[in-house]
Amino acid sequence: MSNSLKTKVVVLLCIAAFLALIFYQPRPAETGKITLQYWEKWNGFEADAMRAVVDDFNSSQDRIHVEYTSVSNLDRKLMLATAGGVPPDVAGIYGQLLPVYAENNALTPLDALAAKYQIKRENYINVFWDMCFYRDHLWAMPTTPGSLALIWNKKMFRDAGLDPDQPPRSIAELESFNERLTRHAPDGSLIAMGHLPTEPGWFPSTWGLWFGGQFWNGKDKITVDSPENIAAYQWIQSYPQRFGADKILAFRDSFGNFASAQNAFFTGRVAMILQGPWIYNFIKNYAPADFEWGVAAFPSVDPSRLKDVTWVQSDAIVIPHGARHPEASFEFIKYVESQAEMEKLCLGQRKFSPLRATSPDFYKNNPNPHIAEFEALARSSNAHITPQLTIWNQCDDAFGNAVTQISTGNQTAEEALSEIQAREQDEFDRRLSRWNRLAPTLTAEWNQP
Repeated sequence: MSNSLKTKVVVLLCIAAFLALIFYQPRPAETGKITLQYWEKWNGFEADAMRAVVDDFNSSQDRIHVEYTSVSNLDRKLMLATAGGVPPDVAGIYGQLLPVYAENNALTPLDALAAKYQIKRENYINVFWDMCFYRDHLWAMPTTPGSLALIWNKKMFRDAGLDPDQPPRSIAELESFNERLTRHAPDGSLIAMGHLPTEPGWFPSTWGLWFGGQFWNGKDKITVDSPENIAAYQWIQSYPQRFGADKILAFRDSFGNFASAQNAFFTGRVAMILQGPWIYNFIKNYAPADFEWGVAAFPSVDPSRLKDVTWVQSDAIVIPHGARHPEASFEFIKYVESQAEMEKLCLGQRKFSPLRATSPDFYKNNPNPHIAEFEALARSSNAHITPQLTIWNQCDDAFGNAVTQISTGNQTAEEALSEIQAREQDEFDRRLSRWNRLAPTLTAEWNQP
């Protein structure tokens, strides 16, 4: 072992030991009771919602006690703790990170435990079950999900002479609405716009979906530069061409923070945005009391062929590799996945449930008035999960940079996507080569009963 590698190993073990000291301090023993350490990334009201479920579980029986800890930067700390042999028993992660954790052997396969406790695909909305599979194994259970939709400001529609209850149904119609909603000052600067893809610009990698594009072929090829994807980013490119890159930049510079009363959507600067069910929490906290908003499928380029297109994501609950009590951990997970507790969790976070069945009062009691629309989109045949790739996070960042370059006129859509295609295919090939070397050992371990 080289000196540099030895140093890295020592550093890793020291970090793991440090984490163990923080999260595994001695606690009073409870005779006959298993204590599970549960790390979760949430804080605030989201953490409170899960803490209530944990309290329910602890009160429901006397064999297992779950200790819930909110952990900042959990994705990094969980990987380090698992590598150092001191993982928590249960952890909550972002669903899109499952491939990274799985290929680094940081998770426990849940196939046998799910079968034992009779947790099946038919219990879930399809996309959320599919999200939890990778390399033919089940790695997680979904918790609080979301789907992307068109959100529009009804007052702006009404003021522009548009029907406030009738959103655009196609990209062409969206741009027709955009023309009617956009206003200029006497000097030509922008006062308001109907739609601007970069506001708030949280999902730069998803636009191809509404044009029929995909990120990869599901096997070995990245397809970023497909005609469909290029068409999507040419649409984004049309904004600086039509409205002026400098004018758009000045317009965006006048916006307040998204999490504030100066949010461009709440103040009538932008009429239509792409967002998920969490927008309700921002509206409740920052929008005017009389703010009127609608939710519908974001329009596609061809609604007859691409109907109810959406991108979905979900938080997930996992058992890290090397967890001390996998059976007890899954018993807790099964409790979280029960209809009553899942609805309690999702109501607390103002989300919809990933479960196929919901109680009669779930939508009635959910404070988010449009939660049913978000859930219906997740059930669509055109609902897409995040590509299950270990390179996804860097790909998403690359799309963010590409949209910036396209929006400022520094690159064409073709140039920006060609760069992503070449760079990410090279990295994907490298990761596939690594996987092919590790696969025999890892799959043999994962397939053990």
